[in-house]
Amino acid sequence: MGFFKKAFQDMKASAKAQHEVDKANFEAAKAESKANFEENRGHNTYAKAKADAKKSWDDAHMTPAERAAKMQEEREKQIAEAKERTAAANARYDAAKKK
Repeated sequence: MGFFKKAFQDMKASAKAQHEVDKANFEAAKAESKANFEENRGHNTYAKAKADAKKSWDDAHMTPAERAAKMQEEREKQIAEAKERTAAANARYDAAKKK
């Protein structure tokens, strides 16, 4: 009986923590939307909307193989950027350690 009580308490705590994360993400998205709106107020956003629509159209009409290749390319780019950041951080660490 105690096992189930503890399991449900853990699930409740996990749900509360996830709710906080979701709430923070929602607030961040809301703030970003407000900032984007204010930045683009009075500007020609038709060109941006048209470019976004074309990108969406192109993404929707990719074959699964093309989509997988594009996703793989993006992942490789992110990995390369992460490795660069890691190398820079290690260089900073070594420099700080030698002082």
